Amino acid sequence: MANSKGKRRRFGAVRKLPSGRFQARYPGPDGIMRPAPVTFETAGDADDWLAEKQTEVRRGDWQDPDAGAVSFEEYALRWVKERGLSPTTDELYRRLLRLHILPVLGGWDLDEITPPRIRTWRAERLETVGETTVAKSYRLVKAILETAVEDELIRRNPCRIRGAGKESAGERPIATVEQVDALADAMGPRWRLMVYIAAYGPARPEEQAEMRRPDVDLETVGVWVRRAAPELTTGRRVVGDTKSEAGKRFIVLPGFMRKDLERHVKWFAEKEPNGLLFVGEKGAPFRRSSFGRKWRRARAKVGLPEDFRFYDLRHTGHTLSTQSGATLKDTMVRAGQSSTRAALIYQHSTLERQKEVAAGIDARVAADRQAAKAAAEKRDDQASGTDLARDA
Repeated sequence: MANSKGKRRRFGAVRKLPSGRFQARYPGPDGIMRPAPVTFETAGDADDWLAEKQTEVRRGDWQDPDAGAVSFEEYALRWVKERGLSPTTDELYRRLLRLHILPVLGGWDLDEITPPRIRTWRAERLETVGETTVAKSYRLVKAILETAVEDELIRRNPCRIRGAGKESAGERPIATVEQVDALADAMGPRWRLMVYIAAYGPARPEEQAEMRRPDVDLETVGVWVRRAAPELTTGRRVVGDTKSEAGKRFIVLPGFMRKDLERHVKWFAEKEPNGLLFVGEKGAPFRRSSFGRKWRRARAKVGLPEDFRFYDLRHTGHTLSTQSGATLKDTMVRAGQSSTRAALIYQHSTLERQKEVAAGIDARVAADRQAAKAAAEKRDDQASGTDLARDA
């Protein structure tokens, strides 16, 4: 068939419909004839569209228009399943999908999820849940759809909102040395060491959950972090690797903690050679629910705000390390954090340096305790003076 310019058409076909409009059809690389998604007012318009399709096929840019007709819900759930995620990350992603993503986007096919629909979904979420949850949800949707682009199911990722995946969490509070001591006392002898390791290590709760007798070094005064046991929302602990390779480390602790380490191993750790360091009163691994109740009571007794979490003791440890002269690399080593910053590749933190940092924390804690003691004695003296004056 000739085109509108009288030349024989080499790619595709155009026919005039009874309505007077024109339909264009073309062969994809797979040989299947596919119609244009719309009809055209003139044969020339149809020819132009066919020329664009022919260019896409020649350049290798052509995409099957039916490829994106895949359920987003089906694709997203398969995406999570195939990632080989850690149990805690898998649980997080499935929760975000169930609560915040699939109820809105799950009914669409991949190619039906457009930038306007993403903007509307995000705006509606911001009206009902916190910004941090929305940012996490947006990042997950963007990652799933980016894989759909790589799989050539859609041409371009519709998640294009600048900064939508960034979390802007507020600065977390820190505790003073006096408050850490008060928390340790309020938690009781069994959990006292856990408070100190969280604050002066600083170790993550899931890392402490898997610490065992051989991980304690009384000579150097420190603990090894070799594994982690995060607790899922079901209450089940999943023993596995640390959050990253940097998480496997030896934490040199301040010297004042030697006595706490010795007492805890002797009194509360499981008795077998490879026994857990922290177990509950009945001998079972500690649980977030029961530990949380003790923590909330201790926090209230010390007078810390309700939003002060046990994990915030880790932030306290970061601050104390820095105040004790630790470099960024030193604090990263202590906290088991990894970074891709090129500048950090050339920095090192040796065991000797970690001992120096721990000694600095030890001196800082001792100084703060002495200052708190002097302030308390001064208050007592002033109160006594007031009493004597009143009696006279």
